Amino acid sequence: MGKRAQILLGMAGGGVWGLVLIALPLWLQLPYIPAPLALPGAFVAPGLVMVAMIGFLATRRFFDDAIIDGGAFVPGSSEDIAQRVLRNTGEQLLIALLLWPFVAVTLGGAVVIALGLGFALMRLLFWIGYLLSPPLRALGFAGSFYPTVLASLWSLVVWLT
Repeated sequence: MGKRAQILLGMAGGGVWGLVLIALPLWLQLPYIPAPLALPGAFVAPGLVMVAMIGFLATRRFFDDAIIDGGAFVPGSSEDIAQRVLRNTGEQLLIALLLWPFVAVTLGGAVVIALGLGFALMRLLFWIGYLLSPPLRALGFAGSFYPTVLASLWSLVVWLT
């Protein structure tokens, strides 16, 4: 299977994952969780994943004299990949910080808690996929990005109607 086919498959999987992640808490009719209570909980798992990424990089720097002073990582190394994953995770979490409160108010706290747990899982898959083969990162990327976009669009429709 070619790179584009792998990426397309990962993107499709991320889209399906996003729909299931949003619809499942609504379909299960989980108890209502107010947004102010749900939002801190929604960001715990993604925050812990970021802590793991930063910890990994800090540990690598500490034990390597070539990078201990903040030098650039060797291109393509596991540290370089972790730095890219961390940067993209920060970008996606910024989007989540801006949009998940709206989702929590319109669709309920259970949805954003599911988004947070799903985000953390997919960020780990993104990291692992990136290490194994760059096209494999597509599922992890799409699985953390698409749910935020889909939930925001779904919320907008609910809010407008």
